Amino acid sequence: MASKADVQVIINGKVYTLSGYESEEYLQRVAAYLNNKIMEFDHVEDYRRFSPDMRSVLLQLNIADDYFKARNQTERLEKEIEERDREIYELKHDLISNQIKQESDEKKRKELESENKELLLNKAKLEATLEDALLGKVSNKKELENEKGRSGRH
Repeated sequence: MASKADVQVIINGKVYTLSGYESEEYLQRVAAYLNNKIMEFDHVEDYRRFSPDMRSVLLQLNIADDYFKARNQTERLEKEIEERDREIYELKHDLISNQIKQESDEKKRKELESENKELLLNKAKLEATLEDALLGKVSNKKELENEKGRSGRH
């Protein structure tokens, strides 16, 4: 846990001692923000005509307005982040699903290639067997014709 610090800051020309667990840099930034708001209002002539109480209320309203605008922007950004996180999750899910499908398709492709090779090999064997059988019939037919021709001549 951070230790409590006392920091002197200047707000609207007066020195204040702030105590807190935040860093000195942070507390100085808060004081600088207040000084900038005060200078912003000091440049508006009508503001200087108001009583100190009214000026204080207007300054407080303006700071509250900044706060609510920043909070709304933060909520909007958080919703955008949630939506993007959801989209990223869905995209990752789709990517994983596609990778699984691709792996499955690749496995199926390899199986089909292997089956195709076997079928081509069987086709080649059958063609060779058929060719041998056809050549054997042609040879047998020629032998028969030759035998007929020899026996007819005698």
